[in-house]
Amino acid sequence: MRIAMYICLCNAVTETDIHQAVCEGACSMRDLRQQLGVASQCGRCATCAKAILDQETQHAKAMQYPMHQHSRSTLKRAV
Repeated sequence: MRIAMYICLCNAVTETDIHQAVCEGACSMRDLRQQLGVASQCGRCATCAKAILDQETQHAKAMQYPMHQHSRSTLKRAV
């Protein structure tokens, strides 16, 4: 079991909370601010929250389109 790291102490938001928000459709800092209150108080969490958001959205895209790099280059040559 993985221990969740607190990202926003002001609003008690964890990495897991951000992951869940992305799974539910959050794709911007505005979404995170509206859904979780991230970076709405002191703002010290904004940089870290943005990095996690970017990581989670990239992961979500990769899971949605799991085409390997080799397959992409082969596809480009075929076109």
